[in-house]
Amino acid sequence: MKKYLIIQTASIGDVILSTSIGEKLRQHDPNSRIDYLVKKGNEGIFHGNMGVNEVYVWDKKTSKYKNLLQFIFLFRQQKYDYAINLQRFFSSGFITLFSGAHKTLGFKKNPLSIFFSHRFKHEYKDNWHEIDRNHQLIAHITDGVPAHPRLYPTKKDEARLSEYKTQSYITITPASLWFTKQFPKEKWIDFIDKLPDGLAVYFLGGAADKTLCDEIINSSKHLSCINFAGKLSLVESGVLMRDARMNYVNDSAAQHIASCFDAKTTTIYCSTTPFFGFGPLSAQSIVIENQLNLSCRPCGLHGHQACPKEHFDCANSIDAQQLLNQLNYD
Repeated sequence: MKKYLIIQTASIGDVILSTSIGEKLRQHDPNSRIDYLVKKGNEGIFHGNMGVNEVYVWDKKTSKYKNLLQFIFLFRQQKYDYAINLQRFFSSGFITLFSGAHKTLGFKKNPLSIFFSHRFKHEYKDNWHEIDRNHQLIAHITDGVPAHPRLYPTKKDEARLSEYKTQSYITITPASLWFTKQFPKEKWIDFIDKLPDGLAVYFLGGAADKTLCDEIINSSKHLSCINFAGKLSLVESGVLMRDARMNYVNDSAAQHIASCFDAKTTTIYCSTTPFFGFGPLSAQSIVIENQLNLSCRPCGLHGHQACPKEHFDCANSIDAQQLLNQLNYD
């Protein structure tokens, strides 16, 4: 039995996309043991996933380096065949290097990658998605086709949300960690005010997004809105997304949740672009972005807390009708 340790201690969206690695390894070798190391707060991604043996949770805010050393001692005892590092920071490279794994795999941008068994370029290519970049690390032990990321709802998750699926609905996840990746609040209000009365609107997001969702709902004229922000797990949000008429998201983790369920997705790109390789993977998905050919866009890989040019035209130039056009009212 081969034993694999997958290391992805970055943001929630990155961890969701990393599930494609676990999926591929399990498809290639159903008898393998697959473990993950993630940072605290992201362990819920593996809720219900029986294909993952162990999820190690690294608390980076409390005794970060003490916990790091404890994981190294633990991993050395496990005697992994492969340590697969999807992160490009020193700390994850340190864990990989001293994990005791027979083979260590990672990206050249990791400062310790020179000591890995195999290292690969992390680059941006036309038509390449992040799952293609990640798949490089295991292509030589599987094949050339990456698996899609996936989340696993339980029967309890399905039952809890079944009552909200008795009517036609869309979901909106309006928030983003970065302001310039977030479609403006006023634009969301304009959009939902133009929706047909019989269409329910479910707002999704984390607890920190509840206030924004409430502000949008309270400022709109649409009567059929429910704020689920902070009330659902990631997997439960995906259960709602799967059966929605459409899911409206920013360039954020929400689109990756939708991809895990092959849910219909409309992603609104403001300051970033799909070229970075983090777009939707669902069969029925669309990207909406401004058509102004702005010289300042993209202004960064992750966006900013404010528009560097103070006009935010990359978002303000997108019209509500572009979003409405993605709805099938039949």
